[in-house]
Amino acid sequence: MNRAPYYILGPCAAETEEQTLATAKAIAQVMAQQGVSHWIFRAGLWKPRTSPTTFQGIGNEGLAWLQRIQNELGLPCATEVATPDQLRAALDAGIRHLWIGARTSANPIQVQTLADALNAYLANSSEAIRIYIKNPVNNDPALWIGNIQRFQEALNLSPYEGESEGVFAVHRGCNHRPCWEMAYTLRQQLPAIPLLLDPSHMSGDVHQVASLCHIAEQLEYDGYMIEVHPDPAHALSDARQQLTPEQLDDLLIGQSPTNRTNISGATPLRWLRQMMDEVDNELWNAIAKRMEVSRRIGAYKREQHMDIVQPTRYEQMLAARLDWAQSHDLDANTVRAIMDALHQASIRIQQ
Repeated sequence: MNRAPYYILGPCAAETEEQTLATAKAIAQVMAQQGVSHWIFRAGLWKPRTSPTTFQGIGNEGLAWLQRIQNELGLPCATEVATPDQLRAALDAGIRHLWIGARTSANPIQVQTLADALNAYLANSSEAIRIYIKNPVNNDPALWIGNIQRFQEALNLSPYEGESEGVFAVHRGCNHRPCWEMAYTLRQQLPAIPLLLDPSHMSGDVHQVASLCHIAEQLEYDGYMIEVHPDPAHALSDARQQLTPEQLDDLLIGQSPTNRTNISGATPLRWLRQMMDEVDNELWNAIAKRMEVSRRIGAYKREQHMDIVQPTRYEQMLAARLDWAQSHDLDANTVRAIMDALHQASIRIQQ
């Protein structure tokens, strides 16, 4: 990063006025100790949850809590909006930082209605507004880029004339997978758009947040959106991925200039290595899943008094893989060797 990183910090959701204010004060104390004066407090008010039985957010009531934080602590606040009514309510309450969540980002029609609502609002206002657009839940860089362009048009911004401070991209991954190639595609096509990392949603695990932030630093991301809660164990949503203020303090210490690794630039090789690591993780997870299925097959064969080795079945599987190798321009001998190794491992597990 060529400048101080952007930080957007706060709980997944505003749960009570006391919890929201206490979180803002605790984070403010940490940031002051770390010498970070410019950051944004975040808290979700409307939560697009999978199940209707889970906490759906406090709604409009929480806008007054964010107003209090802005007025009493002097902190700019951000919240997620998914409908034009939510967008207008937040803007009318003086919230000038709005993010578009991954579920909303998956629907370009819904995104366009939000962009149109913002454009209509700006017809009667000249205030600076920032929109933070998370990548869709699916791995679709074109859709992510298209969503950004919709808001650039709403804000009358051009992606080709220097840095656009009005629209930010937030990389949160897909189903707890980084999807580094998606972010690299965006970086190449829209280099003027600030790119932030959301390690909380990317991992779903508080213990992986620091390592993901370190990767983002190496890839020259422009900042971070991180969930922080004073008592994550009792949070009403996303309990496993929210840092405590103390853990945030440790994270920032690790990011201080004296503790940073020497980084010479986000070369294509750095990005490609992250993509390779992600593919390897998926590959080994798939192998582990395959071995688990083999165990279940072995148990069934023993119950049915069947032979463990079924030559005809393996010949069919191998033939299918060799056909696949040919269609994907892969070396047949390599594919055969991999299949033989997997087959032998499956036999050992089934015995």
